[in-house]
Amino acid sequence: MELFLNVLLVLTSLLLIVLILLHRGKGGGLSSMFGGAVSSQLSGSSVVEKNLNRLTVFAGVLWAVCIVALGILLKI
Repeated sequence: MELFLNVLLVLTSLLLIVLILLHRGKGGGLSSMFGGAVSSQLSGSSVVEKNLNRLTVFAGVLWAVCIVALGILLKI
């Protein structure tokens, strides 16, 4: 169980790094490469940005659950 959680923690950490780097900053961002620039100029925020936000939140919650589970597992 501990090995599974450690592997999952590493994978979610790498996924979070990639997802956060894909977010649009003040000057554009990598997410505009996937078609987010055209629709974000028209409607404020694109479907790509919304889905990227959802994936980032999901990965962050999964990462936090792994940290808590490992802490409980290692304390016992």
